[in-house]
Amino acid sequence: MLMLRVAVPNKGSLHGPTIQLLDEAGYRLHREHRALFAEDRANNVRFIFWRASDIARNVGAGILDVGITGQDLLAGAGTAAHTTELLPLGFGGSEFYFAAASGGPIRSVRDLDGRRVATSFPLLVERAAREHDIEIRTVELDGAVETAVELGLADAIADVVETGSSLRAAGLETLGEPIMRSQAVLVRGADSPLSPEREQAVRVLLQRLQGVLDARSYVVMDYNCPQSALETATAITPGKESPTVSSLTEPGWVAVRSMVPRDDVQSVMDRLAEVGATEILVTRLEACRL
Repeated sequence: MLMLRVAVPNKGSLHGPTIQLLDEAGYRLHREHRALFAEDRANNVRFIFWRASDIARNVGAGILDVGITGQDLLAGAGTAAHTTELLPLGFGGSEFYFAAASGGPIRSVRDLDGRRVATSFPLLVERAAREHDIEIRTVELDGAVETAVELGLADAIADVVETGSSLRAAGLETLGEPIMRSQAVLVRGADSPLSPEREQAVRVLLQRLQGVLDARSYVVMDYNCPQSALETATAITPGKESPTVSSLTEPGWVAVRSMVPRDDVQSVMDRLAEVGATEILVTRLEACRL
C-alpha cells in the first residue's frame, strides 16, 4: 500500500506547533538529524520536511498529497486557487500589512500610489494594490524587508506582522487594515485525485487533527445541582449538543456532565455556583471526536 505523503515545515515558526499537533494526533515523526523524510509505518504515512513556502507552492501541483503551511504563503505563491484548505489549525497566526516610516509623508494606503513597496510577497501585494485602486512598484526581497525603507530601497514595505516589534525597531508603522489575516492550514491539491487508500488516510488525518483541536478548545465539566436549578444550570452549560444528566441518590439532586469552552471555564464555574451547583470539577481532554 502506498503511503500518504504529508509535507510538514522543516523549520521556522510553523515547525514546532506542527510537530506537536501531529504527535498529539498519534503520529510518529522521528527522524535522524536533518533527515528530509520520516516514515510512520503504523499509520501508513510518509512525512516530508520542506520549507513552508515550498509546501505552499508544490502541494497544489500534486507533488505531495497534503501539507501544512500558512495561508499567507499560499497567497504569496499564487497557488491558493490550486489548493483546498481542509482545516485551519489555530496556530501561526499573523497579519499582513503595508507599513511606512512613522511620522513620514505616507500616512495611508492611498499615499502609496506611485511608490516603491518592498515585499517578499509580490503577488499578494499587487493584488492588494488593485483592490485599493492604486499603482505601486514592487521591490522583491527574500528577507529583512523592514530595512528596505532605511536603506533607500523602497518608500514603504508590505510584510507579515506578528507582534509589531520588528516594525517599531525599524521606525515603521502599519497603514490601514491588514491586507490579510493568516494562520496555519492543512491543505491538499484541488485537482489532485488520490487512490481510495490515500483518501481514507486523509480522512483519518483530518479526523485526528480536528479531535486534537477540539480537545484544546474544550474541557469536560462535572457538577451536582438541585433538580430545581437544572434548567438554569444546563442553560449555562449546554455542551456541544446537550449535557448528560444523571440522578443522584440524594433526593432532589442530579449530576451533570457537559463540554465547556476552555476559555470560559472560570466564568462558567462562577455562574454555576451562583445557582447552587456544587462539586464542580474540570477535566482536560487529550483528544476527542465530536
